[in-house]
Amino acid sequence: MIYSGFQGMKLSLLGFGTMRLPLLSGKPDGPVDEAQVEEMVKYAMEHGVNYFDTAYPYHGGESERIIGRALKPYPREEFYLATKYPGHQISKSYEPSVIFEEQLEKCQVEYFDFYLLHNVHENSIRTYMDPKWGIVDYFVEQKRLGRIRHLGFSSHGNLDNLKEFLDVYGDVMEFCQIQLNYLDWTLQGAKEKYELLTERGIPVWVMEPVRGGKLAKLPKAYAEKLGNMRPGEGSPAWAFRFLQGLSNVKMILSGMSSLTQMEENVRTFEERSPLSGGERSLLFEAAEDMKNSIPCTACRYCVEGCPKGLDIPALLALYNDLRFAPTVNVGMRLDALPEEKRPEACVGCGKCTKVCPQKIDVPGAMKEFAGAIAEMPSWAEICRQREEAAEKKRDR
Repeated sequence: MIYSGFQGMKLSLLGFGTMRLPLLSGKPDGPVDEAQVEEMVKYAMEHGVNYFDTAYPYHGGESERIIGRALKPYPREEFYLATKYPGHQISKSYEPSVIFEEQLEKCQVEYFDFYLLHNVHENSIRTYMDPKWGIVDYFVEQKRLGRIRHLGFSSHGNLDNLKEFLDVYGDVMEFCQIQLNYLDWTLQGAKEKYELLTERGIPVWVMEPVRGGKLAKLPKAYAEKLGNMRPGEGSPAWAFRFLQGLSNVKMILSGMSSLTQMEENVRTFEERSPLSGGERSLLFEAAEDMKNSIPCTACRYCVEGCPKGLDIPALLALYNDLRFAPTVNVGMRLDALPEEKRPEACVGCGKCTKVCPQKIDVPGAMKEFAGAIAEMPSWAEICRQREEAAEKKRDR
């Protein structure tokens, strides 16, 4: 197992993310296969994986309980446990002390090795920074008391959002978890986020290293080319090898859903083997081919003449993300925008297309984007559905 150093600690570079645990029924809202989870934890512990990541909302609130039970047989000093405060979820009020005490009880521990503010993004940043709730201050105090060993945050927000939060709380945040993989290196601006965190001296934790499984299978032509470079290396391994070459990445979380995935990932992390320059270039080429993106270069010529003042490049970037794979992250980002700045506000005047060097049919793209959004539930609706699901599980 590859290990990374963090403040004198020895962390397995591969961490077990518990957002996508194996299910008995195979249905998204089905019961978790706890017997298989126990096997996976046993295998992880026996093969050097010592970091386990959960969160309050995962599996309708059950993930914390399940991983707590699975880890209970092992000495507390032999594993690191991380969970998160759900300040990103839309709620009438936020009570960090109530949630934190519940999490300790659910996980059957007296402290958390790592604790994160869950998803600081364009909407939730106001909640986290609001003195009325005192969220950050509360968790800083829990760290002082030794009930949290290391405090950090996760984020799906854009670069400016990340900068804003770090400018205020960067001195008390010890690590940051971002969505980082070779496709989002450009699709979601992960490169710039990684560089910002590195410049600020903030170690990087990685989520979605294989994009929820979307990068687990490369296009055939690229799989063959890469296979010739490294015979026997599977598609998921390429995603992990890319990350192994980034020196400020200290933790790579994989949401494994089976013992087989655990075994394969552990093999990949037996030794560090980062990509060569040629391999990296070919992987980026594959990523561009997979995106099916609208070729916006963010020159911003279109913005000056837009009668509605839309940030067209930013909207096209979100649409490209949605075109690759529907995700709630796009919904969260859109919900943070005023209605008059969303794609449906486009009046179709065509001034943008006339000045676009790429000759992009921007009004057409905005219409398609607005249509796709209309079929998606809002972030507020997703939060409501998750809370209802959690309440049903609590009542069982």
